[in-house]
Order: sequence, then C-alpha cells, then structure tokens
Amino acid sequence: MNKITILQNGRIIDPANKVDTKGDLWLQNDRIMAPESSIPADASCINLQGHWIVPGLIDMHVHLREPGEEYKETIASGTLAAATGGFTAVACMPNTRPVNDTASVTRFILEQASQASARVYPVGAISKGSGGIGLAEYGELKAAGVVAVTDDGLPVIDSQLMRRALEYAASHGLLVISHAEEMALSRNGVMNEGLVSTRLGLRGIPVEAEAIMVYRELALAELTGHHVHIAHVSTAVATDLIRQAKKRGLKVTAETAPHYFTLTEEAVAGYNTNAKMNPPLRTEMDRQAIRLGLQDGTLDTIATDHAPHSILEKKVEFDRAANGIIGLETSLPLSLALVRDGLIEAMRLIELMSTAPARILGVAGGALAIGDVADITVIDPERQFVLTEDAIVSRSKNTPFLGWPLQGKAVLTFVGGRLTYDDLPR
Repeated sequence: MNKITILQNGRIIDPANKVDTKGDLWLQNDRIMAPESSIPADASCINLQGHWIVPGLIDMHVHLREPGEEYKETIASGTLAAATGGFTAVACMPNTRPVNDTASVTRFILEQASQASARVYPVGAISKGSGGIGLAEYGELKAAGVVAVTDDGLPVIDSQLMRRALEYAASHGLLVISHAEEMALSRNGVMNEGLVSTRLGLRGIPVEAEAIMVYRELALAELTGHHVHIAHVSTAVATDLIRQAKKRGLKVTAETAPHYFTLTEEAVAGYNTNAKMNPPLRTEMDRQAIRLGLQDGTLDTIATDHAPHSILEKKVEFDRAANGIIGLETSLPLSLALVRDGLIEAMRLIELMSTAPARILGVAGGALAIGDVADITVIDPERQFVLTEDAIVSRSKNTPFLGWPLQGKAVLTFVGGRLTYDDLPR
C-alpha cells in the first residue's frame, strides 16, 4: 500500500544537510520522498505551523531493565516513554539480568523490541558478566546486533583489559563506551564531595574520581589510536580534559545528560533520593562547564542515562537508595532551555540529540534527506506543561523534576513512517 503523509508549514531543521527553513516534508511509507507537483487526493496532510520538524531524536544511553528487572521497566514501556519524549531510537545498556554479554541475550532484546514504539539498539558488555576479568565475545555480539560495548554502571578497572577492549572492538567496528569512575575514590560515596555533602553528613565522591578515569581512557585512546566514547560527563575538569584531547586529534567523543546542565548538588537537600545518581550532581561551576562544553563542541551528544527504579529502591535511606533517574520524557524540554537561554541554536540542539548520536553509533537516522528513513520528531517549542507522576509513561517515576513547569514537547513521533506518538491538538 502506498501511503503518503505531508507534514506542512513546519520549521524543518536538519543539521546533517545544513537545512533550517520553513516548508513541507513528504513521507511515502517508511521513507522521505521528493515533493510532487500536486498533492495526491489520498495524501494525509498535517498542518504544523509553529512546530519544528526534525530528524527523530536518538538517545544513546538508556537502561530498559529487560531482561531481569521488568518491574522497573520493560522494553515495551521504555520505548513508549521514548516515543512520548520524541525519541525514535534508543541504545540500551547491558547491565540487565543476565548481563548482555552473549548473542542469546542480544537476540532476546531485539525480539522483544520487534513491535516496540522506538528502535532499540542493544549495547553489549565489554567484559564477561561486566566482571572486569575477561573480554566478552565481540564478534558474536556484533553478529547478533549490538552497536557498541560498555560495562556501564561499572568501570573497567584493569587498564590492560580496557586497552584490549579498544583494540578488539575496533577490529569488529564496535564503539567502546567508558563509564569513567575511579572506584578507589568513589567507593561508598553517595553524592558529590564538598560543602553540601559535609552539611548533610553524607559520604562524598570527589570530581577526581571521574577525571582520573577520563584521563586514563584518553591515554589509552592515544596509545591504541582507537575511538573511545565517554559516558555521562559531569565535571568541569573532565570536560576540559576532553577538550584538550580533541585539540590534539584524539579519537574521542563524549556525552552528558540534562540533569548535569540543569541541577546541582543542592537538589539532594532533604535527602532527596530522586536526586541520587552516579556520577552525582556536581557544583554550579561544573554545571556551567557542562553547558559550555555543549556550546563549544567538546561534548558531542545529550543522552538521558534513563535509569528506572521502583519505590523499593528509592523510598529508602539515602545511603541505601539506588543510583539513577528516568529521563526520556524530560530530556527534550530541559534541553530546549539551552536554546531559550541563548546558549546554543536550534540546529545545534538537534545535532546533539539526533545527528551526532546516529553518527557516533553508526546507525540510521539523524537526517531528513530524500530517501532517508522516515524517523521524524515534531516539536512544539512553546508547549508548556507541569510534570506529574500520573502523566509519566515510564513504569518507574524516579525523577527530581516532578512538579516542574516545563516548556517544549514532542507532539508527533514517527518511526519508519509509523506514528508511534500523537499529542498534536487537532
């Protein structure tokens, strides 16, 4: 069946092709098509005056919890939350139960995702069971469908193992994603080390715990000549290390998350476990450094590190609470604030949230050229709403942004031309 949809009168923003213009985008089945001289009688036309039409957003760092912890999130619920947030694709971390270190787990994830509301790109483990001892079988994982490897949630402590991971992954065309944490410094810490942790009587994690491991990863990237991607950057010193490494021509990319450029360690006040994460929220100086890193290109992508937890893990003493927050449904409005603040242009935001993740992961999407896959997000940059627990689609509700007034929202999400989310007033 030949289905044509025309998205009319929107602001088309396509960083990959350097397009920022008002116009129409034509879709035919699962692809973007060239406009015809006249509108077919059976075409579906959607007026998007005042809206942005952008390549589908891609989140390269989420935890979908399936298999093993489906009470927190499932692939179905997580991708529905993704579509609600405007994401057409997500890359899911391997710290499931069992860990995604074999082809059988990868295949299970892809089978569960076959009817999902967003594309799912599995990420395999660097080491067997993420135990940091021996490397997983990257060839087997790549053949099964993984796009990258990481032990996210845990650092690779053994530097020789990390060196071998970079070399082995490169031979299979896989990206290596680093969870940069020096455990000897961070062990038993529950928030940023500083005046706030002292005031609250909580054990702190110094910024050096991130910086030391980032320095090691950069040194190994230089030694091997292979690409390393630094996950969830939270500190000024790590950002500057990455900036200097890029100036030297090292193959490094990096991401941060909306909470690191929106919140500071002060959000932990009152022992708010929904503000507990790893790496932890840092100081105002770090927050500003992250914002600058997004502005000047040091940081390549915005990822959510979507980490769902139930009340069983969060409504406990702060020391015992699990690390992490959900983020798929708040990432876009929080990131749009960077545009409203004049820090970055809309084109740069879409590059950070779509074009760059596609390029780094080596997956389809991130562009709106004729013939490209019709993964598209339509954004109302003016839509205002208050985040409520009842409105959250994710199976878990652990977010520090409950009750926040937010601005900017995805109103249509298309995956391969299929409408997976619709909140457009008619």
